[in-house]
Amino acid sequence: MDAFFVSVEELFDPSLKGKAVVVGGQRHERGVVSAASYEARKFGVHSAMPLRTAAKLCPQAVFVDGHRDRYLEASEQVYKVLTSFSPMVEMASIDEAYIDMTGTERLHGPVLNAAHALHQRVKSQTQLNCSIGIGTSRLVAKVASAKAKPYGILWVVPGQESRFLAPLDVRDIPGVGKVTEQNLAAMGIRLVSDLSRFEDSFLEENFGKWGLALAGKARGEDAGGWFDSQVGENSDPKSISHEHTYNEDTADVDNLEATLMRLSEMVGRRLREHALHARTIQLKLRYKDFTTITRAHSLPAATQLDTEIFEQIKTLFHKNWRRGAHVRLLGVHCSSFEAAGGQANLLEDDRRQRWQQALAAADRMRDKFGDSSVSLASGMKGGFRERTHENPVDLPGKKDRA
Repeated sequence: MDAFFVSVEELFDPSLKGKAVVVGGQRHERGVVSAASYEARKFGVHSAMPLRTAAKLCPQAVFVDGHRDRYLEASEQVYKVLTSFSPMVEMASIDEAYIDMTGTERLHGPVLNAAHALHQRVKSQTQLNCSIGIGTSRLVAKVASAKAKPYGILWVVPGQESRFLAPLDVRDIPGVGKVTEQNLAAMGIRLVSDLSRFEDSFLEENFGKWGLALAGKARGEDAGGWFDSQVGENSDPKSISHEHTYNEDTADVDNLEATLMRLSEMVGRRLREHALHARTIQLKLRYKDFTTITRAHSLPAATQLDTEIFEQIKTLFHKNWRRGAHVRLLGVHCSSFEAAGGQANLLEDDRRQRWQQALAAADRMRDKFGDSSVSLASGMKGGFRERTHENPVDLPGKKDRA
């Protein structure tokens, strides 16, 4: 989808069209940019940039709070259009999807015809623009869609994958971040074509398994990272986390604990969405001076209950927080997933079962009335607007498979 969050906001406020728009919060807040219009991007504004930095780069921009429910509704509409073309759809994020069109020629005609039909139907049924990349692999399709923006279609003809990728910057390969880009540049690798000068074994020796994946990606293959499963296959996350940056640093212990409770609720909901239980709980704590620590604890029995997550994260917090020190950011992270929690005694099992039922009911209420509609009492003081991001709870097409 093209500038998805901004485009959805424009549907609700047409006066935003043609303007530099930043979604994610107000210019004076400490949060980060969730999305920027193409007009704002011309000034260097991009997602994950601090809102205050965006305001300095583009002072004329209109800043808009994110509206998670609006984006989920629009994403669901797009998902319905995609599944009308093929049942093999993978929602990579709220605004990006892969669709396997193999074997649909009799229904939709040649691949380019099908892409144009999909392009037009998304626009007519959602009033939103999308860009489509066509390739023999998800990697090629993803890169092609990025090059087709905005509102374009780009087909990489079979057999031309390496030729298409060769002149591109290595940063265009999904998964290559700033650190990897710098490490590759130190070896004289700046373009995808530069990778072909090195044997796979050399890349593996220098970058491990990622080096082998990188070699495959340079050839246009779905090699490692994001591309390990089949299109439409439900792939569970390796970790789940939520964090919150305060607009003003605080040392108020009640406020800090309430924030941890709210973050525990958010993490617990994601666990239940994926039918997972976490054994490892980790705290992220950042002080006013940006000093950051992380501390983890492994549970004797895996859990997906907000209360048990909070109990552990609260203990970690008080063991590691310098009492009276002002906190800038708190985060709750869980990993080491299992399909079900461990067994406890009968009394404990009964208590957990009642909590499970209560939290499941709370999840249904949030689905219907929004995330802020239900909260545990200890987390109410820590209420804050969830940062709008690409992988929210209830991503279309995934909840039903969990």
